[in-house]
Order: sequence, then structure tokens, then C-alpha cells
Amino acid sequence: MYIALTRPSGTRTTFALATILTALAFTTLLPPSAPQRAFLPVVAEDSTRLYAPADLDVTLWAEAPLFYNPTNMDIDARGRVWVTEAVNYRDFNTKPGERLSHRPKGDRVVILEDKDGDGKAESSKVFVEDSLLTAPLGIAVIGNKVIVSCAPNLLVYTDEDGDDRPDRREVLLTGFGGYDHDHSLHAVVAGPDGRWYFNTGNAGPHVVTDRSGWTLRSGSLYTGGTPYNKENGGNMKSDDGRVWVGGLALRVNPDGTGLKVLGHNFRNSYELALDSYGNMWQNDNDDQVITCRTSFLPENGNAGYFSADGTRYWQADRRPGQDIFTSHWHQEDPGVMPAGDNTGAGSPTGVLYYEGDALGPQYRGTLLSCEAGRNVIFAYQPQKEGAGFTLPRRDLISSFPQASERYEWFETDKDTRKWFRPSDIAAGPDGALYIADWYDPIVGGHAMHDRKGYGRIYRVTPKGRKLTTPRLDLTTTAGMVEALKSPAVNVRLLGFEALRRRGEAVVGEVKALLTAENPYHRARAVWLLPQLGKLGRIETEKLLQSPDTDLRLTAFRALRATTSDVLPYARQVAADADAAVRREVAIALRDIPFEKSGQVLTELLRQYDGKDPWYLEALGTAAEGKEGQVYQLVQELYKEAPEGWSPQRVGLTWRLHPVQAVEELRVRAASAKVPTRERRKALTALGFVKDRKAVEAMMALSSSPLPDVAAGAGWWLNFRRTNDWAELLDWQAATAQAITPAYRQMLELKKQVQDKNQPLAARIEAARNMASDADGGNMLVDLKAQWQLPDTIARAVSEQIFANPDQNVRVLASQFFPRNGKVLKVDFIARMNGNIEKGKTLFATNCATCHRHGENGAEVGPDLTQIHQKFDKLALLDAIVNPSASMVFGYEAYTVTTKKGDSYFGFLLSDGATVVLKDAAGKQHAIKANQIKERTKMPRSLMPEPTVLGLDEQALADLTGYLLSFKQ
Repeated sequence: MYIALTRPSGTRTTFALATILTALAFTTLLPPSAPQRAFLPVVAEDSTRLYAPADLDVTLWAEAPLFYNPTNMDIDARGRVWVTEAVNYRDFNTKPGERLSHRPKGDRVVILEDKDGDGKAESSKVFVEDSLLTAPLGIAVIGNKVIVSCAPNLLVYTDEDGDDRPDRREVLLTGFGGYDHDHSLHAVVAGPDGRWYFNTGNAGPHVVTDRSGWTLRSGSLYTGGTPYNKENGGNMKSDDGRVWVGGLALRVNPDGTGLKVLGHNFRNSYELALDSYGNMWQNDNDDQVITCRTSFLPENGNAGYFSADGTRYWQADRRPGQDIFTSHWHQEDPGVMPAGDNTGAGSPTGVLYYEGDALGPQYRGTLLSCEAGRNVIFAYQPQKEGAGFTLPRRDLISSFPQASERYEWFETDKDTRKWFRPSDIAAGPDGALYIADWYDPIVGGHAMHDRKGYGRIYRVTPKGRKLTTPRLDLTTTAGMVEALKSPAVNVRLLGFEALRRRGEAVVGEVKALLTAENPYHRARAVWLLPQLGKLGRIETEKLLQSPDTDLRLTAFRALRATTSDVLPYARQVAADADAAVRREVAIALRDIPFEKSGQVLTELLRQYDGKDPWYLEALGTAAEGKEGQVYQLVQELYKEAPEGWSPQRVGLTWRLHPVQAVEELRVRAASAKVPTRERRKALTALGFVKDRKAVEAMMALSSSPLPDVAAGAGWWLNFRRTNDWAELLDWQAATAQAITPAYRQMLELKKQVQDKNQPLAARIEAARNMASDADGGNMLVDLKAQWQLPDTIARAVSEQIFANPDQNVRVLASQFFPRNGKVLKVDFIARMNGNIEKGKTLFATNCATCHRHGENGAEVGPDLTQIHQKFDKLALLDAIVNPSASMVFGYEAYTVTTKKGDSYFGFLLSDGATVVLKDAAGKQHAIKANQIKERTKMPRSLMPEPTVLGLDEQALADLTGYLLSFKQ
């Protein structure tokens, strides 16, 4: 059996196990010497209690029936909480009467208010209920405008008369993929520059034309998750001529013009947060159980989930020796940003960068990340490191007093502490934190189990101190400045816009903020100054020489945002002592021709220390489209011979990898004088050169006397022949192999099976002989998939086909061949007691051939080392007994039939000119797209049902008991 872990990040990003492959292939969760523990159901005395640091109070502020199923929220200037509901979430998965009745008019936006100031909301009103709203995932309240994110639309509701009902609805942007999907359009947040920022997940395609006529086209090979997400594809070019992939970070002007991609190739970052310096922050979830992350997002950052063109999943690109985190986020590929903090197992959702003073100075500058899968809010105080950041993490707020308790084996339906599923976190104008709790036994799997649609909102305040919402006064300059200082991100935009309308008349008052005690207030003033006319710009230009690094950085960004010619400013700070400032200069040079930017580029290259990955990636961004010219500068600055390259030359050559470097890279990769790790890096750089010279160099290296070089070059040749190098060589001629006598025998037996003039008994006998052979078994599966094998023959060979020596045959046969079994009821098995020792034996016998745990096991499917952190008993049993109920992303099975009549089965790794499938045995098959006659997504999981594996109810109880056991 094969457990597939699904994780749609979002209001419900969880991990329903789902599908995949072969004979029970889990992985050991405890070493043989681990002591066994008795696990007893625990019911929390107070299911509403959250645990926080001693200097904070956490109280229940609102709950159903004031609202239901909160996916996202925002707090307006009056301190009211606006909530997007998702009552209609995935109604295609819900039978009538299973949960809260759907709203036929569409989902709602609800306004909650604590009118009497007692610290708990008692008022609820519906702002809008709209047929265009099906499970909206984002909301921003900016003055009288309410921006709601609900794919395919970014909607703006305007309340012109202030009666808390929209007078006008406008579709600002449309064309986003992911209707009724967690991996879709997320919340807008106001940036410190006055523009709107937001992101969208990888449920594309996204084909969006802004109000100025510029069109974004982005996609990937990801489909699934909903019945609506059927067609997608990579290699789509936007009007800027670039290929954007997967999830995106975007910016747009409030009037809908100026749509711009700021980052891409995410899986599903649920929300984007900006600090007042303009740094972008987000989290992202994964396909596995150990590789979620929280990241600083530099402009133009490639987050590394898919291949760079979106035609391959990370599994297709995984290189020998790479751990999952490295390969999942393509961390050894040039052109990919550093991944950030590996948060491990989880299901990240809303994010917030808190800049307020109300909670105390120790919380100012804290990045907060909701982790719905782990029942916790993570907290970071980002620390500068070179041109990037380190992100030391701690648990801030959780439904468990100790983090380890979250991983204990408790039945989720009895221990409701695990129902705490924070979907969002926001700061109010009072400085308090507000946490939206989706509240459900599970978190993800494109489903929900809470039938009441219950939801909660918590409020976090300083211990023993009452916070009140200040009155907003935008009629005076002083009131505008106070609004600009608000801890609520979308409230502060009101102050920004009001001051901007005053122009040069308020330069003095805004400039006074440059000495504010709160450094984020200073940064907000810097962004505003160049938008206040000539006097404001002059003051901003002075700040390029400020002793305060953060102000220099912000001043450069603010000036760049308000000018069409950034080069004069880039020249001023190209030699800045701070790597982050130089990083921003490099990013600003991306679209400037080499003839104009060469001098600045030379200075930036000279400043590279050979170590900083953030700075190196920014240099790569600066060199986009002019890599060859920039590499000439590298050769002039670092003149070493290939065998003795400095760290600077190594890093820059790897990142730029122009065709001019091919011979030098070949020499370096072939040299025994170069350390093994560095030879591998040279091979990688060669592997990213899209030129025949690179292919020829790699072919030469495949005959190297150095084993690591020969093996590495062989891997790259085999890999690249299906994608970037597919058209550079006649690969079929290079890899042709003769048919063996044994294979020829199977072809003869196949003819007998297909010959309707032969007696049925003879055809069955031939089929049985085939069914016991690996090649023959694959041929029989091909015939059955193409409806060319009669059911009579299929039934007759069932016993042999499921005993085939080829794992791939056994798994695929479960899709097409009859098998005797019975229905297994999950709820019945869940009530049985499991024997952990027996479960351990079952696991060792059946599971490790497909799954990896720790250092042991195979990597055909997801790594299950930390599965005990993710699944409860009901969810695990449901996935095992009903393996086709929820397909994991990237592990949906396909059947491909070629024009020659050959059939292939497996997971889609790459989709483009060459289609690559990975079968259940881990073998990859490359098929030219123009040779494909038919391609079909298989409706069922490749994972056989338990009865096929000889597992009865007690065996399943034992196995789940073992898999969900926990070691302190």
C-alpha cells in the first residue's frame, strides 16, 4: 500500500492521505529499540484555551453563530473584524445533510464588532452575500473599499454611503485559476508604497489582463484538487516575454493598472506580508511531510517548486544524493532563491509582520506565521545575514502547552485541542492581534469534517492591559500622521493616501517621522516623501547617504518606485557597505541594457564575497538576458585557471552558466585536483547550459576515469535528453538497444493472446505465462488498458498478475484486473485496538519498498518519517481503505498510449515537448509529445486496496496504531 500525503495549503491545508503506489510501503516511524507507550484519548478541559507567553493574554473574541468557516480577515479603522466565510467550500465533495447547509446566493463577508468594549464581539452583520463568492480566500478593507479575493476574480466592493452594504461591485481583475480551490487567489495587502500586493497559488492557468492592457500568462503542469482544475500547462509567456510558473506574488495599482510579477514558482503561499521597509515575507507548503517553509521573498524570486518552465515536478528533477528539502525547492539549481526556514511537517496559512508597540518592544518586528496543521502560530525575529535573513523560529501561540503534545497519539474527535486550525492572523488598529480559527478535525485534503461550520476568532493583548481603538481623524495633518503610524496595515494606507494628496505642504510633518522611536514609522515616511513632490524627493535622495542601513535601503526602493530612470541612484549606492542595499541595486538592473548598466554591474561583481547566496541570486537577476556579457566581466575580475577558481568565480560561473563557460566547466569537472563537491557543482552548471556544446562536454565527461564524474555526467545526459537538450541531439540513435530473446518471446505470446482464432484455453495459457514475467505482465496491463484483453482472460490470470515479480506490474494491475475482496469500514476499524508490535512487523514486511523513513526505505513516494505529526487515526484509515478518494498533488496516475501502440503508466513528472512518467517502481519513461496518441488521467489511485495485500480489519488497526505511535 502506499500512503500519499496531500496538502492543499489554505483554509484547510492538510494532509489527507491519499494515493499512490504499491504494496504497503510506509516507513519505520520508530527504531527497533524505541519503547512503546500507551496512548489514551484526552479531552481538553477547556477546548477554547490557547497557550501563549506569560506576558500575553489570549481570549475568545468571537465564535459561531456570529460567523462560519473563516478563511481570512481584516480589521478596519474602527476595530471591526471583517471575515470571509467559506460555507460553500468544495460542495462537490459534500452530500446533502453532511454539513452546514450551503448558501444558494453565494458565500458571505461578515462584519463583527465589540460595541460595548468588553473584549468580546456581540454584533454581527452581513456586508455582502454574493453568487460570485465561492469559498473566498482573502479580504482587505481600505477605507470604503472592500477587496475580496475569490478566483477567478479580484473583486472590489465600494460602500459609498457608509451603511455597511456595498453600493457598487467591480471585477478589478479576472482570469485567475483555482475556482473553489485552496491553491488560488489570496488576500490583498497594502504596501508601504501605496500599491496593492497579493499572491495566488499554483492552481492555474492564470491569464489576467490588467486595466492598462498588460497580460499575465502563467501556468504549470499541476491540475486536480477540484473538478474545475482540469487544464494547465507550463512555458506560458506573459507580455513581458518571461515565463512565470506556479504560484505568484503580484503587485497592482489600486486602479487595476501596473500588474507586475514579484516572485513565482511557489506551491501555494497562502498570504503575502510586507514590512515597512518593503521586504516581502511568506510561507509555503509542500508535497511531502517535512518541507514546509517560511521565506523572505526577494523581488523576482524563483521559489523553486516546479522546474523553471513549469513542465516538471520537483520529483522529476531530483538528483542523486539530494535530500528532500533540497530537491523539493530546487536548492542546488542556479536561478532559485534560498528556501528559508524549513518548518517541517505542517500546513501553513496566514502571515503577518507585526510592527506595533502595544504588545511591548519585544514583539515589534515579529513575523508571524499560522501553522494550521500543527495547531500553532510560529514567531520569527528575522536576523540580517548578508543580503538575506536567517529566521530563528519559536512557537508563540498554540492549543497545546508543550509542542511535543501536538504529536501525541490522541484521537482527534475526542481531543478537540487539535481542532485549532489558524487560517489567518491580523493586527488591529488597537495593536492587538486577532487569530481566525477554521476549527476542524482535519486540515486539508480538500475536505472538512466539522458539520456545523463552526469558527472562532481570538484576540491577543498584553497581560493585564486593556487596548482601545484610537479614533481615526483624516481631516487634520496630525490625524493623517497617526493613521500612517497604525499597526493595522490597511489602515495605515488611509493616512498614506491622505498625506500624499497634501503634497509638499506636509513634507515637514512627514520628515519629522524620520526620528520616530519606532523604526517602522521612519520607513513609512521614507516611502511617502518622494511622492510629495520635488521637496520630498530631495529629502529622500539625502537618505541614500544615511548612516542607517535600513533607511538607505528604503530610500533606494522608494526612489526606484517613483522614477523611470534608476541608474543615477544605482551608481550612488553600488559600492554600499551593506549587501542588502547592493542586492536591491542588482535587482533594479534586470531590465537595463548592458551598455548602460555595465559599470554598475562591475562594481556589484567586485563586491561579491563568494559566500552569500542571496547576493549571488540578485547578481543573476541583474545579468538576465545578458549573461555572456556579464561573464566577460567575471573573467576579467577573476582570472584563475579552472582548477584553481576562487569561491567568487565558482559561484558566479555556476549562477550565470553561459555557453562561453562550457570548456572551462568541462576542465574543472574532469580534474582530480578539484574537490568532489566542486566537480559536482561544475557538472550542474554544465547541465543548465542549453547548447549542444554542453551536451558534447557532458558526453566526454561520462567517460571520465573519476567514478563520481562519469556517474554524474551520465545522470545529466539521461535527464536532459527529455527536456532542455531534447532537440540538441538524436537521442534515439544514441540510446538504441537490441531486443533480448526473452522480450521477443513475450511479444510472440502477446500475439497468441490477441489472436481471436486461437482457442480460448490456449489464449489463457499464453496470458498466464506472460503474467508471471515482468515484461509480459506490462504487456498484459497495456492490453487491458486499451480494452484489448477480454475480461474472461483477465479474470483467469488474476492470481498470476498480482504475484508478478515487477512491482510496477502488481500496482498497475490493481487498476484493471479483477480481484476478490470485501468492503472495509473505516469507522469500525477505528474502534478496534491496535497492536503496535504487530503493526511494526506489518510495516517492515510490506511498506519500505516505496517509502523512505530516516535513512532507510525507497523514494518512490512521499517520505513518511514524520507521518505521526500529521495524521489522525480516521484520516489514515480512510486513505488506506479508500485510496482513490483524495489524490496527492504530483502523484496522480496517467496512462499514455503512443502512436505505435505502446502504453506507459505512472506519475506525470514533466509535460512539454517530451512527457516523462515515473512508474511505481521508480523508473522514468520519456515519450515525445508528438508521438502520443492518447493520454488519460487514471481515475483511481495506484495504491491497491488492503484486501489485495491480505490485510484484514485487525491488521489495519495494528498498522495504523504503529504508524501513529510517538517517541518522546
